[in-house]
Amino acid sequence: MLLHMRPSAAVSSLLFFGCVLAGVAVGMIGFAGTNQPAGLAIPVFAGVVVGALLAASVKVVAQWERMIVLRLGRFKVAAEPGLRLLMPILDTPMFVEMRVQTVPIAQQQAITKDNVPVVVNGVIFFKVVDAERAALTVQDYRSAIWRLAQATLRDVAGKLTLDELLSHQDRLEGEIAQNIAAASQGWGLHVEAIKLEDISVPEELKKMMSRQASSEREKRATIIKADGDRQAAAALAEAAATMAASPGAMQLRTLQTLDGLGPSASNTVVLAVPLEVIDAMRAYIRKSGGP
Repeated sequence: MLLHMRPSAAVSSLLFFGCVLAGVAVGMIGFAGTNQPAGLAIPVFAGVVVGALLAASVKVVAQWERMIVLRLGRFKVAAEPGLRLLMPILDTPMFVEMRVQTVPIAQQQAITKDNVPVVVNGVIFFKVVDAERAALTVQDYRSAIWRLAQATLRDVAGKLTLDELLSHQDRLEGEIAQNIAAASQGWGLHVEAIKLEDISVPEELKKMMSRQASSEREKRATIIKADGDRQAAAALAEAAATMAASPGAMQLRTLQTLDGLGPSASNTVVLAVPLEVIDAMRAYIRKSGGP
């Protein structure tokens, strides 16, 4: 990929081939003046040696990295981006990546505080803030922070219950990031974030959790329905008390009900009149002189 190409490779190659071509040109000029074949070999060999030395001494440090220079095994300087010259053979360059890097945390098996086995994996985002410390303090800072993140993930997951682990992932991520930052404080690294990708639990436990969630939903539905029935009963009792307090309220309600049934042709309204009322009406008619 283009982002992983070394910028100094092209410069070193140009210097090397330039010196070789210069040696060939000098040899051709010397060979033209003499009839000895050795006149060509010596300048070409010298050009190869000089080109190799120049190619090894010229380094280009990219904007996203720093170059740690060791001279005879001792730290010399942390070179900034740009064209840098080294002393061949004496200087050893080490390039340190300064951009944000990602390291995946492989699946880790842990036992939660309530003795439930879980499998957790994630990814850690970090960057180098001190190239000298990252290169000289720890042998391989990527491998070191990867192993530290794995151990910290298991330790922190074991301090939480399963419910806390599933419902408070931000808390787990924050504790892991704090522990890693504290442990790697002297490595010249800065932890940007920790993100958990997946938390797996046994299949039987998933089924039990599903049944528990279903029971909780049924419980809430039953409570809501019972509360609705209670409120409806209270409203009906209040309406009945209001009608009982007014003598004509019940008759008015009956007439309203009949009026609501009337517009539909398919409805048949049957009024049941007690026999006592009919007998009383007949007695009244006879008394008044009727047939």
